[in-house]
Parts: sequence; C-alpha cells; structure tokens
Amino acid sequence: MAGILAWFWNERFWLPHNVTWADLQSTEEAAFPQAEDLYLAFPLAFCIFMIRLLFERFIAKPCALGLKVQANGPQKAQPNAILEKVFTAITKHPDEKRLEGLSKQLDWDVRSIQRWFRQRRNQEKPSTLRKFCESMWRFTFYLYIFTYGVRFLKKTPWLWNTRQCWSGYPYQPLMPDLHYYYMVELSFYWSLMFSQFIDVKRKDFGIMFTHHIVAVTLISFSYVTNLTRVGTLILCLHDVADIVLEAAKMANYCKCQKLSDLLFLTFAVVFIVSRLGIYPLWILNTTLFELYEALGNFPALWVFNVLLIVLQILHCLWSYLIIKAAYKALSKGKVAKDARSDVESSSDEEETVPRSKAPHSAIATNGTSGANGTNGYLTGATCSEEH
Repeated sequence: MAGILAWFWNERFWLPHNVTWADLQSTEEAAFPQAEDLYLAFPLAFCIFMIRLLFERFIAKPCALGLKVQANGPQKAQPNAILEKVFTAITKHPDEKRLEGLSKQLDWDVRSIQRWFRQRRNQEKPSTLRKFCESMWRFTFYLYIFTYGVRFLKKTPWLWNTRQCWSGYPYQPLMPDLHYYYMVELSFYWSLMFSQFIDVKRKDFGIMFTHHIVAVTLISFSYVTNLTRVGTLILCLHDVADIVLEAAKMANYCKCQKLSDLLFLTFAVVFIVSRLGIYPLWILNTTLFELYEALGNFPALWVFNVLLIVLQILHCLWSYLIIKAAYKALSKGKVAKDARSDVESSSDEEETVPRSKAPHSAIATNGTSGANGTNGYLTGATCSEEH
C-alpha cells in the first residue's frame, strides 16, 4: 500500500520541478491546501443534503403552495392486474402485436390499452410541486455561492489579471475565505453526485453525471495542486448561468409563461457568453498559455487542461441545444422545451392530443409540463449543473 501511495503521489507528476510535498506542508506562518482536507467534503455533502431536505420541506413547499403550484401528480391509471404485470415485468411500451393480444384478453379496444400504458408511464413522473422545490433549492444555493464568490474575488488581484494566478506558484498561502469557497462548492457537487439518483430523472442524465464527475475531479485536482486561484474563477463563472436557469424553471412551474420565456432567453445569452466566450478566452487562455509560460511543463498541468477541455466540449453540446431552443423562441414566438436537462427519460408525448392543444410553451420543468418536461439545462432545446 505504501508503494502504491508513493507512486500515486509522485512529486514529478503533481508538482513543478524542484518542488516537493514537504515544501507545501502547512506551518504556523502559512497554510497550504492539503490532500486530507478533501475528506471534509463528505460530511459537508451530507449536511448540505440534509439542509436541502429541510429547505424543500419548510421553505420551498410553502412558497410553491402560496404561488399556486400544482401539487398533484399526473392522473393515475385505473387498477388492472394483467396490464400492471405486463408494465412492471415485460414492457412499458408494448408493441402492436402485444396490444392486440391484450385487447382480446381484456376485451378492451387497442386505443384504451394505449391510453392506460400512457397514464401508467406518466404516473411515475414527479409532480410540479416536487420539481419546483428542487429548482428553488438549486436557485437559492447558486445565488448564495455566486454572491459569495463575487464578494471574495473582487478583492483579489487575479480577478483583474489572470497572470496573478501563477505569481509565486505553488507557494500561495491558502486564505480562509478561499478554503471555505472551495469546500462548499466541492461538497455541493458531491451531494449532486449522490442525489442525482433520487432526483427527477432527465434525458441528459448521462451528460449531467459526466459533468458532475468532471467538476468533482477538477475541484479536487486543483485544490491538491494549489491551482485554487484559477479554480475560483472557474467556479464563479459557472454559477451565474445556473441562477437564471433555475429561476426560469420556477417561473414556468408557476405558469408565468412570459417571465419564464424571458428568463430562458436571458439564460441562453448568459450561458453562451460565459461558456463559449469568457471561458475559453479568459480561463483556457491562462491555463494553456500563461501557466506554461510561468511554470514550464509538468504532467499535472496537462491533465488539468484536458479536464478543462472536456468541460468545454460539454459547454459546446449544451450551447447547441440552447441555440436551438432560442431559435424556436424567436421564430415562433415561444420558447421550446428546456433541452439541457429538464426532460425526464420517461417522458411521453400525448399521441392523441392535437397539435393545436399542445402546451403553449416550454422551458419544461425539471420534469414535465403537461405531457412534456424539460436537470441541468435543455432538450428539444437546452441545458446539472453545471460545471
């Protein structure tokens, strides 16, 4: 085990030349990030999750009910033992041949059986109330941590000059405010990693799960190697768009469609400007070029940049979905479904509903709005996130 740990923490991989882990041990004069600090994130993640449960129960739910958010879930299918057995044990989407067999067995017409399966699938979807509470929690957290980040960063020299991220590296003392900022963000993403399996499940579950893994890895990696200055810039930049997104979802759940559409278009602009403009020109520029100029080459630097580039690829994918949604909004006068992450994987269109009766618009919720829904961002159009 000692040999494995020594191999993993090889100084020539993690640190610049002529720097050792002993040089970065905390002293009475100066504190530096320590790998064991990352263990703090696990109990903190549990605390954040418990705070979330209390927040949703005692703050978000009363707010939702006060705003007349629908508390009931979709209409339940009538009890039927035979159809229930097919649904749970065989298929949730029976083909034509199975539908005809069930029709003969039950003496029901095929259309009624299709309706039963549709209602039964919709029955498993979360209520609008649950989706509102989830979005309100995320909105509140993102607003708090973004405000904290801005207040902290506006006092730092590296906000205005990214070359200051590398001045004196790696001997940059760990400030208490920076340590708090990092630990809270890391704990939040750990809580999302675990809660994603019980939260409203969306079509972009795989993408968002990948995003959370990259985010946790980046935060941990940058902390251990004391790349925390540029890390704070990345964290703050990524939080701003999520505030607007969650606000748009809440407006949609409250049936404030004009406000929801306006907030979605605002989100689209903020997301594209921050993720496709500021991020590559400001963040990737300093990590790919200014960092190399200041410190030379060492393996951890390139691993760090590969992770940042993977993040940028996710940005491009989500931006494509967002642009599609924004285009539909401008060309048709309404916002299409939130394509980054609000459509659950179980969503089904009402095949029998005429187009003229379809919902007017749709940053769909963290789930569905009517028959449609839109965790991170959009589907038919947009983008958990985060980062």
